[in-house]
Amino acid sequence: MKFEYSGGAIVYTYKEGKRVYLMLKSRGRGGYWGFPKGHVEKGENMADAAVRETREESGIRVRLIPYFKQETKYLFTRNRIKVEKSVAFFLARLPRPIKPTIQKKEIQASAWMEMEKAMKAIPFDNIRAALSDADAYVNKMESMDKLNMEYAALPGKSKGWDLSRNLVPGHGPLDAKLMVVGQAPGRNEDIQRRPFIGISGRLLDHLFKIAGTSRENIYITSAVQFFPPENRMPTDDEVTACREFLMRQIEIVKPEVVVTLGSLSGRILVDMDNIMENHGRITKKDGITYFSTIHPAAAVRLKKHVPLIEEDFRKLKGLLTEKRTVK
Repeated sequence: MKFEYSGGAIVYTYKEGKRVYLMLKSRGRGGYWGFPKGHVEKGENMADAAVRETREESGIRVRLIPYFKQETKYLFTRNRIKVEKSVAFFLARLPRPIKPTIQKKEIQASAWMEMEKAMKAIPFDNIRAALSDADAYVNKMESMDKLNMEYAALPGKSKGWDLSRNLVPGHGPLDAKLMVVGQAPGRNEDIQRRPFIGISGRLLDHLFKIAGTSRENIYITSAVQFFPPENRMPTDDEVTACREFLMRQIEIVKPEVVVTLGSLSGRILVDMDNIMENHGRITKKDGITYFSTIHPAAAVRLKKHVPLIEEDFRKLKGLLTEKRTVK
């Protein structure tokens, strides 16, 4: 059997307030509507191929949106040889509709189509599935952008605000099956506006590896997403003010498993106060499996906690493996 790999881009923008997608129609009797895509060439990965093919087929240059990737495989026969084709579709947005300039003779037509029309035009189930997933992901992005704008405005609406005024937004794929919730950003996170980037973050990356995954597959956030002065514990009032935004993040991402790091996120999400007595505990609530463990910062401060949190993440690996098996 021969194996082939291709990359494609699902490109969208807005026209008169409606979301539209770039569609290209191939030439010939078997011509059909689809997205820019083509073979991965030497020295490329699938994402590189998606960007290049979009430029070569439509004349449009795109920058891919991080994290979204929808892969599909299918079999066909060429010259009596079976071929397994793997195609990865990525997502890109343009600020406005750009008229494509067809660059390849294999393409006979182009159009910007709304979702319903595009779904009807696409003849293959796997391509329609890619578009459906992409459209759902765009909905998640827009919901999260709206949430972050509201959350970032919280300091100006709260009397006596004593936290940083810099929101450190959650980070990671919005369709992640695994979500991690820490306590609050530290000084470095406040400056760079990304969660878990310091020593605790490096330990967390090590723990993800133990669990058989990596940061690229996980949505990471905090119970409170503003830096507390001198890394103090957020007050009850601050936690209450931020709790709504955490719960909305969970609703947008819809993870299967949520890891609570430390006592604060454990208390908010599963009513658990003493993490040292309950680390490694699994709680099922509202269709989500919660896994509670020690905060990496605690393990950085007290090295005796490192073996405990490592053992917890080995247990988490078993839980994640079980989830994949069930699926």
